[in-house]
Order: sequence, then structure tokens, then C-alpha cells
Amino acid sequence: MPKSINFCEIAANVRAKRERRKDARPGELIEAALELFVEKGFAATRAEEVAKRAGVSKGTLFLYFSSKEELFKAVVRENLSGQFTEWNAMFDCFPGTTPEMLKFCMHSWWERIGSTKASGITKLMMSEAGNFPELAEFYKAEVIRPGNLLIQRMIQRGIDRGEFRPMDAQKAVYTVMAPMLFLALWTHSFGTLDDASSHLNPEEFLATQLDTLLNGLCAPKPAPAGGINAQGIMAASH
Repeated sequence: MPKSINFCEIAANVRAKRERRKDARPGELIEAALELFVEKGFAATRAEEVAKRAGVSKGTLFLYFSSKEELFKAVVRENLSGQFTEWNAMFDCFPGTTPEMLKFCMHSWWERIGSTKASGITKLMMSEAGNFPELAEFYKAEVIRPGNLLIQRMIQRGIDRGEFRPMDAQKAVYTVMAPMLFLALWTHSFGTLDDASSHLNPEEFLATQLDTLLNGLCAPKPAPAGGINAQGIMAASH
């Protein structure tokens, strides 16, 4: 005799799959929105396009996010501002020198954000902030200020430990940020062209920028005769 079919069990499995699918939908919508925001910009992206790419209806999208603005905020929190809790914890227990921390910071940013679609949000905000001041304020509060504070803490750590010379740590933040911002903007503009000269090697670029940040552009001046040179060695007198 053929094995009897347990319709109750089948129905339960279908319900379970639907529930799992329902739980996954916010993440799928956020991922689809990130792709479209980076490809087209905030203003040009329509809610129905996000829903279609995520494989749901527009009505379903609005069950999870009340507006396109709220969807954008979720994208930023998921891909950018959600990183700061872990990064601050790593800062608090970092065992190495501050130059080593700076190197780790820049490469960690590239691995987690710069090399992903999320870095395109930087270009989006710089181009569209003036048209969407509320989103600009949100981005400043969620990403720019926490990021600035983390870098400022790092610079101040170096100053306090005698590894960096005394400086205005708040203003020096932009010196550290500039190479990362440039790399993100380049990657999502000229870096998209089919032109070998437009492609940067991210690791080499960051290594060069780090070397410039730590050592400057100027060659060290030779010590005067009988003086102490940059290596702390007494120069020979003639």
C-alpha cells in the first residue's frame, strides 16, 4: 500500500518556510536597496524597484519600512554605523602601537566597507546631501560623528603615548580620513571605467598614504656636525 500522506506535516513545513522567508525579507530589502542606491542614487531609486529586485511587492516593502527614507536609514545602520560598537571595543583592547593601530584601522575599513557596495553610500551622500538635509543630518549623526570621534581618540592615544607629535587631534582627523574618502569616491566613479589607468590597487594606495601620514613628504634633515641625527646617533665632527 502506498504510504499515507501527512497533510498536516506538509502544511506545517510550508508555514515554517514562509516564516523563515518572512524573517529574511527585511535583510533582502536592505540588500536590494543598497545596490540600487549605489547604482542610481537616492533620488532616482523608486520603492517599487527595490521591491522588485528583492522579489516582493511594493506593499510588502512598506510593511517593513514606512518610507524610502526609513529604508535608507536601515541600509546605513546595517552596513556602516553598526560597525562602530565593535570598532570601539577593538580600540579599547588594541595591544600594539598607535601607528600599528592606524594601519589596522585603514585596512579594516577597506575590508569591511571600502571594498564593498557600502562604500558607495559615501559618494551618494556627498552628491545628494544638499537635496535631502534630513538624511544628511542622520548620516552625520550615525556615521560621520562616531567615525571622527574614533579617529580622534586614536590620534590622541598616539600623542599621549609620545608616538605622535603634539597637534590638534580634532583637526588631524581629516588628514586620516582623506585617503579613505578619496579611495571610496574613486572606486565608485573613475574606478568603474574600463581603463587600466583608472584602477587603483587599494592595498598599495593605502600603504603609500599610511607611509606619508606617518613620515611626511620631506626627507629628514642631516644632523649638524657633532650633533644628534634622526636615529639618535652622534654625527662625526670634521
